[in-house]
Formats: sequence, structure tokens, C-alpha cells
Amino acid sequence: MTDLARFQKIIENSKKIVFFGGAGVSTESGIPDFRSVDGLYHMKYRYPPETILSHTFFLNHTEEFFAFYREKMLFPNAQPNVCHRALAKLEREGKLLAIVTQNIDGLHQKAGSKRVFELHGTVHKNTCMKCGKRYGLDFMLGGTGVPTCSCGGVVKPDVVLYEEGLDEDTLEGAVRAISSADTLIIGGTSLAVYPAAGLVDYFRGERLVVINLSPTARDKYADLVLQEKIGEVFSLV
Repeated sequence: MTDLARFQKIIENSKKIVFFGGAGVSTESGIPDFRSVDGLYHMKYRYPPETILSHTFFLNHTEEFFAFYREKMLFPNAQPNVCHRALAKLEREGKLLAIVTQNIDGLHQKAGSKRVFELHGTVHKNTCMKCGKRYGLDFMLGGTGVPTCSCGGVVKPDVVLYEEGLDEDTLEGAVRAISSADTLIIGGTSLAVYPAAGLVDYFRGERLVVINLSPTARDKYADLVLQEKIGEVFSLV
């Protein structure tokens, strides 16, 4: 039996799947993984992405933060790909318990998925730091410079920056889902970003599947490792 056939068999035999995904899920929708691009941002920006996307940088260089954020983090025209749509289908069929994602693009919801735990927040929600008024993505796309609320406060994306903690309710929901899964599929992530990657430790189910183009720290524990494009794998679902 081929590995892809084994993957199909695992899906068939599973009743409570949780999918844990990262940037590799969205690259096939045209959203780049900034970690994999060397030198590109350094040519235009004075700091590496990890520095720009930090809480300290946001506070001290707010205008430069938003210039980077609008250019490199917002992809309003991106559409769900095969993986997003297949996961939504599995949820509709009652096989998928939840999606736990490190992505902030909202493509899982756009594909129709309902139970999505966004560990690093979302670009689709933005909050005034002064009065708490909420704004959507269009508001951020519609202006330049520092986005300002009607009250005069800075409107901050509901995205978890470096140095910031993850949302407790989101974390708890993700842990509950992973703990109760019979199959955990890790896809499109090298599991290098903590604390998100540590959530995999809560899995107590029967089958662990890893789908990623490069090796991960969990490969040796997996029942099946597929170093394939994630869209090609999920086209079988």
C-alpha cells in the first residue's frame, strides 16, 4: 500500500480528526511564508521580519510596523485551496473536530470551516487600543500610515506579535480539541514556533500524521510522514 493510500485509509477509519496547520497550508493560496524568503525584506526594510512583528517594535516604530504589515501580511484576494476546502468537507461530514492553525489569514473560515482555533489571531479583526472599537480588514486596507480610530486611538490588528502571549480561551479550546482527537494531522508547519508547537504534546489518540515538505521534530513519532505538497495529499479526501 502506498503512503497516499495509507493516508486515505486513516481518514476513512477516523471519527475525531484534528488538523494542526501552519504557513505551508496557505502558501498554495499564494501567501508567502516570510521565514522561507531570504534577503527579500532586508533589501527594503532595516530590520528582519521577526523584529518588525514584535510588540516592542509596534510601540516604538508604529508607522514602519504598519508599512510592513500592509505590504507583507495582508492578502485580501487570496482564496482557499484544496486543503482548506477538504478540511471544511471533513467537518461537514462529522469527521473533523477542529482546526488549530498558526495562520492569520482566515482562509479556513472562508472555505466554510466553523471550528477554527487561530493561535496567532487574525487579520480580519482589529481593535482600537483606546476605546476598544472593532474594525474589519477593509478598514486596514483602506488607509495609509497608522490606522486611527474615530476616538483618536491607534487601531491594532488582533494578531499575536512576538513578545505577546497567546489568547487563553483559544489555547484552552485547542488543547481540548487535540486531547480528544483520535487522529492528529500536522500539516504545513515545521513545528518551530513555540508555544504553539508544544500543543501537539496534548495528543493522546491513535494516529499521528505529518505532512510537510521538510522534516519536523515529530516525524519519528508519526504513524505516517508525507513529504509532499499538502494540496496534493488533500486532493484525495
